[in-house]
Amino acid sequence: MTAFTLSSPDIPSGGTVPQQFEFDGFGCSGQNRSPVLQWSGAPLEAKSFAVTVYDPDAPTGSGWWHWFVVDLPAGTTQLAAHAGAQGGQGLPAGARQIRNDYGVHAWGGVCPPPGDKPHRYVFTVHALSVPRLDIPDDATAALAGFMVNAHTLAKASFTATYGRP
Repeated sequence: MTAFTLSSPDIPSGGTVPQQFEFDGFGCSGQNRSPVLQWSGAPLEAKSFAVTVYDPDAPTGSGWWHWFVVDLPAGTTQLAAHAGAQGGQGLPAGARQIRNDYGVHAWGGVCPPPGDKPHRYVFTVHALSVPRLDIPDDATAALAGFMVNAHTLAKASFTATYGRP
């Protein structure tokens, strides 16, 4: 059996997130573009995928959801550069972006508070047992996370860090 893995040619696992993936706002001035993500070795019984990007170090008490994509078709093995643009045109047909903690249905780039230790950003792909999650388009990330976890067959992750002086 092949291991289920997630990687990015743009962001090294265990490395630093490049500045172009930083948010453009909240005092940050990046390009707010989502990176290329690629996965392989998913269970054959996967009926869809979800992709999340989460910062457990955000000073909120509950972390920070930067990106939450659900209903990616079963044959999907990657997301292209800037697939997280608002409107979802860069995503495969049928995929949906759940509102992130910036309040938009799109990629929200990294933007830790200045002077904080570098934050960890956890990129995860979930292989799901259902073709579509039964959640509304305006679901919160917490609700989407609950439903994703309830239907996860397997998941693959990598973590990278980012800090601001």
